[in-house]
Amino acid sequence: MDESRNARSTGTRLLAYLEQWFGALRRRRQYADLTGQVALVTGGSRGLGLLLARELANAGCKLALCARDEAELARARELRATPAGPAQPNGTGVSGDAPPVLETEVLTLTCDVTDRAQIGEMVDQVVEHYGRIDILVNNAGIIQVTPIENAVRADFEQAMDTMFWGVHDLTMAVLPGMVERGYGRIVNITSIGGKISVPHLLPYSTAKFAATGFSEGLRAELAGKNITVTTIVPGLMRTGSVINVLAKGNKQAEVGWFSVLGSLPIVSMDASRAARQIVRAMRRGRAEEVVGLPAKLAVRAYALFPNLSAAVLELVGYMLPKPVPGQGMSSTLGRDVPGAFDRPMTRFLTLLSRKAAVRNNEMPGRR
Repeated sequence: MDESRNARSTGTRLLAYLEQWFGALRRRRQYADLTGQVALVTGGSRGLGLLLARELANAGCKLALCARDEAELARARELRATPAGPAQPNGTGVSGDAPPVLETEVLTLTCDVTDRAQIGEMVDQVVEHYGRIDILVNNAGIIQVTPIENAVRADFEQAMDTMFWGVHDLTMAVLPGMVERGYGRIVNITSIGGKISVPHLLPYSTAKFAATGFSEGLRAELAGKNITVTTIVPGLMRTGSVINVLAKGNKQAEVGWFSVLGSLPIVSMDASRAARQIVRAMRRGRAEEVVGLPAKLAVRAYALFPNLSAAVLELVGYMLPKPVPGQGMSSTLGRDVPGAFDRPMTRFLTLLSRKAAVRNNEMPGRR
């Protein structure tokens, strides 16, 4: 008798869970209305973070932007929502002719996501100002370009502190409030480097692999709590951030190859279009969004032909700049590497990225 009751109870719970799961699946096929929701964007003062903030503002969100640089935040504070153009079939545009430019409430906060104390203070400030956090976009990151012979443990620690532990600590600080309210959206910006480890980007790829695993597992853990976690896997984007890479080894050559690849239209993607795709994926509650056709092809090729892909990466590694003596050398920002952008061909090939750098607050006032 007891066994029969237990079986019925288990069956009832299973049916209830399946009903809840299918209901959530149906809701995810629709675009969520974000009007009035509070979105916290890390690394929101420049580059992709700034573009994502603009898209969220267009969707009607109130914004909280954090970054380490107070001067960059002061420029980002002038952010206003801009019309997204005529209504699109996917429901992401703004309908009507010449809609008015919207005023967007923007809170900016100085915060280093590698510091747990600063994270706690920032979350408290946002909640005190807005009352809650509905959307978290973990976007802050750094890119180190170096052969492994010139990398040291501190390079990996710096990457992990920013792009894994920063994601983990901020998510865990925001999550209790989302669970209590029974609603939340978490967007983790990882990278194609979190799916395929690329030569001369090992510290970056290591941290992005960790962030990808955390993001995918977190989604499964939060199933049924009305909190969606979307893992974003972008390929190369023309955000302008190529001038702010941290270079070691043959610094001029390292900055050269990376900046050119990050600028070419066929290889890289317009960052504004990428930002629209990311917000669209978040609104639909997608589990994962690989952004950019080259990234989509690379992920599929690596999954289908791992050994061939590994051979191609070995060839790429052979063709990249050779290391130089001095493993403990310091990193230099790409824009500060002497001669990195002086050659006429390099300046021509990186023109789109350098313009994007000015437009996206990566390096205001310079082209």
